[in-house]
Amino acid sequence: MTYSGARPPGGQEGGNLQAGAELRRTLGFGDAVVIGLGAMVGAGIFAALGPAARAAGSGLLLGLAVAAVVAYCNAMSSARLAALYPASGGTYVYGRERLGDFWGYLAGWSFVVGKTASCAAMALTVGTYVWPGQAHAVAVAAVVALTAVNYGGVQKSAWLTRAIVAVVLAVLASVVVVCLGSGASDSERLGVGLSAGAGGVLQAAGLLFFAFAGYARIATLGEEVRDPARTIPRAIPVALGIALVVYAAVAVAVLSVLGSGGVGQATAPLADAVRAAGVPGLVPVVRVGAAVAALGSLLALILGVSRTTLAMARDHHLPGALAAVHPRFQVPHRAELAVGAVVAVLAATVDVRGAIGFSSFGVLAYYAVANASAWTLDSAPLSRVAPLVGLVGCVTLAFALPGVSVVSGSAVLAAGAAAYGVRRWAGSRQE
Repeated sequence: MTYSGARPPGGQEGGNLQAGAELRRTLGFGDAVVIGLGAMVGAGIFAALGPAARAAGSGLLLGLAVAAVVAYCNAMSSARLAALYPASGGTYVYGRERLGDFWGYLAGWSFVVGKTASCAAMALTVGTYVWPGQAHAVAVAAVVALTAVNYGGVQKSAWLTRAIVAVVLAVLASVVVVCLGSGASDSERLGVGLSAGAGGVLQAAGLLFFAFAGYARIATLGEEVRDPARTIPRAIPVALGIALVVYAAVAVAVLSVLGSGGVGQATAPLADAVRAAGVPGLVPVVRVGAAVAALGSLLALILGVSRTTLAMARDHHLPGALAAVHPRFQVPHRAELAVGAVVAVLAATVDVRGAIGFSSFGVLAYYAVANASAWTLDSAPLSRVAPLVGLVGCVTLAFALPGVSVVSGSAVLAAGAAAYGVRRWAGSRQE
């Protein structure tokens, strides 16, 4: 079974896309990998290690491994589905086509809501590193600037992301070299244990998953990638593999200097690690790297959320006006402006820690639907291993998150499901 991408799937409602409203295919394999890396190798590695270490204690590296396994299964499911359905929207499209309209809607709702919160968190991370005293104002300015970049065309976004990824990788490489090459490094601090129990390891894995989830950006750009059936399944595992190598190297380097207790107490673990390693002059570089990384994540996040918003608007799950594609720039300009406006408001008002926990719950729900969708592709037992492990892993990690994140995330998902039910009921009354 294949999907041509000539129009959005999904029955009668999905066929309302007018001729000429398709997005332009300008991204190649390298662009897709870079966009995925820009979303992953971002602020998550600068911010997530501390909370994860507090949750897992000596099990931090074990938590990272669990998060990586779940992310890998999710990536494999997403890659297989993207090859069949190379359209904007990612799991929103996959769930709708494989499981039914409601599950596609629920995935899209989880993604848009969760990643909108993540956008606010990344914007606030920029503000915190650039100008702590005016973090909210800087965050809003960052959202406005990057929305304008995305509005000018996805190719411009890809080039900016490429530059950001290069800077961030250089900074992270410097942290690894400085920490592992210093006299403060001690391999005994890398011992893996269960000082916080299995629950702590799972909670750490759920928090660290926040730093892995960026490969979804590749799938949501299905209409803008050249030869998507071949490019997307290749780009997703490559981007995830590079991110995993980088995260493992950084985690080992920082732990070798600070230990799990020191990482858990640090508000900026990477900066504290290079200071403890005897190179305080590198601290400002790390701070700049964190700000640039957050900008890269924010750029890719706005890109992905706007494309899922476009797909849902095409099917009238969101206002139809958001489905418009700009005649010159060939981007979903109204969706991008709407997403940018909502994120700017959140960035001016919310707390970054709450936004990250809420985002993790929504994204794990999104990937649970992706794995359930991939389960339907093939009845062969071996082909179902990754979707099954991914589905169980997503549900487990989601409910292992802090209680506030679980309660708020569940409430928002329930509200979305109720809104869907009301819309369907109103539609049936009109028939």
